[in-house]
Amino acid sequence: MEDETPKIAYPVQKRPSFFAKNRLWLNVLLFIITVFTTFFVGFSWSINYKYAEVLGDVNEFPISIDLFLDPQIIFLSILYSVVLLGILLGHELGHFLTCRYYNIDATLPFFIPWPPPSLIGTMGAFIKIRSPITRKRQLFDIGVAGPLTGFILAVPTLLVGLSLSKVVASLPREGSLLLGEPLLLKIFSSLLFKGVPPNSDMILHPIAFAGWVGILVTALNLFPIGQLDGGHVFYALMGKNSRKYSRYILAAFILMGIFFWVGWLAWALLISFMGLKHPRILDEDTPLSPRRKVIGIAVLLIFILSFIPDPIKGFSLLDLFNSSTF
Repeated sequence: MEDETPKIAYPVQKRPSFFAKNRLWLNVLLFIITVFTTFFVGFSWSINYKYAEVLGDVNEFPISIDLFLDPQIIFLSILYSVVLLGILLGHELGHFLTCRYYNIDATLPFFIPWPPPSLIGTMGAFIKIRSPITRKRQLFDIGVAGPLTGFILAVPTLLVGLSLSKVVASLPREGSLLLGEPLLLKIFSSLLFKGVPPNSDMILHPIAFAGWVGILVTALNLFPIGQLDGGHVFYALMGKNSRKYSRYILAAFILMGIFFWVGWLAWALLISFMGLKHPRILDEDTPLSPRRKVIGIAVLLIFILSFIPDPIKGFSLLDLFNSSTF
């Protein structure tokens, strides 16, 4: 006789993420490693800054042990590491403290070291939110807190660093690394370096480079897609209508990778892996307050000021394809 007793279905329990548990030792270890990786990356930028005036006069700059023992270069390298990590830490604490305000469980920041030959020494940091965000205002506030804090810290850093930067005669383009300029950097440069001849280059002070990285990180996080900060903000503002724009933003990443900077292709892959659509919340159709909508407009302005289509010039997919020999 067939058993007609109804079967009880149990929900499948997802295995918790490795980073979801309290692992203070890992937070500290990753931070210490990132201090070292950013410090060593800071050496190259500090050497470029100190010897900016002579770099264009020699075919190959001699590297010796004396450079690594130079007190000024060591100090500038430490300065770059401290300032950059301060901006990144401020960004993540913005998220963390807002989570604490709403009694939402979140981990301390996990830093991601990126040793040389990386250009900045780190791939940023993140926190893991361990309890669900159910309300639109919570999602919005947590999403904007990080970029706003990081931007507020990066702007004076960039301004002070630019005031210490050097303008030299144009360097040979072969072998030189040219950084893209966000609109904010162009505005500051036009104010600080009036009357600079066209055939010249700016060598960023390590503090300015840390500010440049902070601005770049702000822009990367504010793209309105998926689980990025901008994705949280965009979903809170637009609700379910935000989902239909995901494919267009992903297409924009691919086009930018082809024509501006190949790193956008890796970014598109990462976003696809994380998920293009934002998880739904309970009050999806409830509009945000006018004050939060004004903040949303401010966040859009910050993105426009911070966005760099080509963080490293000459490294689009087309550039790499044209420079390859078959």
